[in-house]
Amino acid sequence: MNSLASGDRRLDVHLIGVAGSGMSGIAGMMLELGHAVSGSDRVSSAEVERLQGLGLRFTSPQTPASVNGADIVIYSSAIRPGNVAYDAAAAAGLPMVRRADALAAVLNARRGVVVAGTHGKTTTSSLTAHVLRTGKVESGHYVGAEIPVLGTNAHVAENGGYFVAEGDESDGTLVKYHPEHTILLNIEEEHLDFYSGLDEINQVFKTLCDQTSGTVYFCGADANAAALCRGRERTVSYGWDEDCDLYATNVHFNRRETAFNVVRNGEDLGEFLLGVPGRHNVLNAMAAIAVAQDLGVDAAAIRDALRTFHGARRRFESRYRSERFSVVDDYGHHPTEIAATMEAARALNPQRILTLFQPHRYSRTQRLRDEFGRSFWMADQLVVSDIYPASEQPIPGITGQTVADAVGECAQRDDLTVRAQYVPTLKQARLTIGNLARPGDMLITLGAGNVHECAVPLARDLKTLESLVAASGESEMKARLYEPMKKHTTIRIGGPAQFWVEPTTFDGFAGIVRYCREHEIPVRVVGRGSNLLVRDGGIPGVVIHPNGGEFSEVKTSGTRITAGVGTRFKKLTAVARDQGIAGFEWMEGIPGNVGGGLRMNAGAMGTSTFDQVVSVLLINRKGELEWRPASKMVAQYRNVAELVDEYALAATFEGQEGDRDAIDELIAESKDKRKSSQPVAASAGCIFKNPEPCPAGKLVDELGMKGSSVGKIRVSDIHGNFIVNEGGGTAREMLQLIERIKSEARASRGIEMETEVQIIGEDEVNF
Repeated sequence: MNSLASGDRRLDVHLIGVAGSGMSGIAGMMLELGHAVSGSDRVSSAEVERLQGLGLRFTSPQTPASVNGADIVIYSSAIRPGNVAYDAAAAAGLPMVRRADALAAVLNARRGVVVAGTHGKTTTSSLTAHVLRTGKVESGHYVGAEIPVLGTNAHVAENGGYFVAEGDESDGTLVKYHPEHTILLNIEEEHLDFYSGLDEINQVFKTLCDQTSGTVYFCGADANAAALCRGRERTVSYGWDEDCDLYATNVHFNRRETAFNVVRNGEDLGEFLLGVPGRHNVLNAMAAIAVAQDLGVDAAAIRDALRTFHGARRRFESRYRSERFSVVDDYGHHPTEIAATMEAARALNPQRILTLFQPHRYSRTQRLRDEFGRSFWMADQLVVSDIYPASEQPIPGITGQTVADAVGECAQRDDLTVRAQYVPTLKQARLTIGNLARPGDMLITLGAGNVHECAVPLARDLKTLESLVAASGESEMKARLYEPMKKHTTIRIGGPAQFWVEPTTFDGFAGIVRYCREHEIPVRVVGRGSNLLVRDGGIPGVVIHPNGGEFSEVKTSGTRITAGVGTRFKKLTAVARDQGIAGFEWMEGIPGNVGGGLRMNAGAMGTSTFDQVVSVLLINRKGELEWRPASKMVAQYRNVAELVDEYALAATFEGQEGDRDAIDELIAESKDKRKSSQPVAASAGCIFKNPEPCPAGKLVDELGMKGSSVGKIRVSDIHGNFIVNEGGGTAREMLQLIERIKSEARASRGIEMETEVQIIGEDEVNF
């Protein structure tokens, strides 16, 4: 181990599980010490690729041959007997050490500074290392995350010097360290899959402090740390109270930094600016200040280091920030860490805090249920996903619902406004939290598992959403992510629209279309959704819902009526009736809007939309607004090809003078026909086009398929060409029923049935 830590003899070192953040740091240090380093893992990573450029020999997947030629094998805590490389090393009798043993060997051979505690270790150790480096103190470091300001998560100084290391208490290996100095942040019940309780945890921290040859810096604001350290020789305390050796005053926050003053032993050290938010990080900064001062770093260097420190990856890491939204990713997974993150977020004064939390480990969720319930009290909306197991087996009855229930109980008891819901899969949880976002909100992805993967698409899509708003020129336009299309189709089915926008002006609509064409983003226009089936995976790209404003305007001139595409046919019928204009009565039986009627050339009672269209205002292929005469458009049965990639905004219809009593009779006839022949339940209108031999509804009846069903989707008993959603049905079920009808028509009658309903979207969410 001495040769491993000093590098005085070149060894062939192999690391099993080298892609982990902790193990990659060990690999980097071994390379710096001059050893020949190889590593294996199931997957690679960006850090592994960087280390390969420095000489790491990497193999994946792990095999027995991976350890061939090694003088010593280092393995991560996740590697156990049964791993093929581990078993091969053991069978060969190779020296094998855990990651913590290797780190302890490096630290104990130098002037070690161990940062220990239940929470805040990564931030404090990286901040301390940054301050020492800024202050020109010869030093190295080892921290458990990517640290942009340090460049790498591990480094050994060429000439020895100090070595700042994050000490992991999760498996009791803190007792292996014999540092010169220790920073003790806090002590709480944690890692209860390993420890029996707080007494056993306390003993590990006590042993570390006993083995510290120099100073123990402890947080006086933490009761357990203070109880362990007060009365001990060679200590420095920091906190909020004046009885601490260092204490902070005048703490205040803005969006980019935290300002505070520090008093040490009666001396006002002045104001410091810290590049990360949160009162808990003020405590972490005071620990770094105290150590740096005692190691000879001047005040100017300390101030410069704190100001330029912007945190570790996944420690309140900003993934997106604008005037309308912000996205933050954080590693917090213990109730105390969560409460600190919520407090840091609230200090930045967002309109609301929306949190997507992935619990970490079944045992932690079970043991700390009530603490989790209290920790989210500063949030406004909480979405809890399934538990990240971290190699644990499930515990019956313990799921993300456990946390959601605890938060709900706490909110009810303490009259809090936080709303919690359990959404099992991480992807669906991300869609849920994204759809809740409104201007002014902060979205936080929180947890120690893979929840951070949700921050990337959230940040990407919020940025695009804001660009769509800007392109429309309508700053107050309604715009949402991941809007459930079941809310916007008459059959109440459909997965999410990636981007949902509701322009109210023609120019706004045109601006969105031009932006989408320029950036190659798919566009779909949806009105009332009356002839639409959206698949369960939703619609990638932009869904435009022209709504209100110019799209709902209706103007008359003689016997002509001009209406925006957001106008319902029922309204058009009513306006015509009031003006004594005949010819629009059939529209009473059409449930959709003008836009859908134009696109599908909808019809009823023997009349189709384009029988009355004079001209259409549309956005042409050049992105310009153009009034196009109907005579220059090709309108077919339930299809107008030009309106696939050109978009209608309004249309002018021609009627004729009529008698209101006669008009009223025809409107009543249309209403009665619809009521008597069409179901009241949620449907998408007629499903099939009428084939040549007979109407589709009659054909389905003759096939004996009225009333047949798949899941919650059923063929109407009233009209065979209507399929209804009885509540909770899916597009997958509806498509199965449609295919069953088509197969029966083909087999029994030799008829190929063609769907009239528009079927769009994907089977699975792919954004």
